[in-house]
Amino acid sequence: MTTSHTSTLTILPIITYVITNVIAGNIALSLGMVGALSIVRFRNPVRSPLELTVYFSSITMGIAAAVNIYWAIELFLFILLSILILYVVSKVSRQYLNKEFFSASFSEGNSLSTLELITEDEINEINKSVYLKSKQVERGQIKYLFVASKHDPLKNIAESVQNNQLLISYQLNL
Repeated sequence: MTTSHTSTLTILPIITYVITNVIAGNIALSLGMVGALSIVRFRNPVRSPLELTVYFSSITMGIAAAVNIYWAIELFLFILLSILILYVVSKVSRQYLNKEFFSASFSEGNSLSTLELITEDEINEINKSVYLKSKQVERGQIKYLFVASKHDPLKNIAESVQNNQLLISYQLNL
């Protein structure tokens, strides 16, 4: 799951909670809210779920502030708390588990660089890389796949193993 999708799944319930409490019992406000959200959704080209969530949260914050500033402050604080929790979980995952919490499997329009290494045996120093996405053993050879949004870390990995005698071949796609 990407950062954008995880953030969206975390923030949307908070927005829904605030907006349902703000418009509860007020038919005019609820119709206005539906109209405002549909304009954003259907008139703007949205590139990611997080971008749409930011639009919705901004509209919700404005309407909530007009009804009762308490709801706007609550929405802001809960979104801030969600972002902080996701950041901490990502850092802990990277530091202690040596794995990225968010996957780079859906690039959302961003190009990714890849490095594919084929070795005769395991190379310990690359087994610990945060950019390692898969490792396969086939016919006595080990195939490593590294993925990064920037090509520099993958170039560094390729240069570090280039003279290793276990390396059979490598391919770097920028």
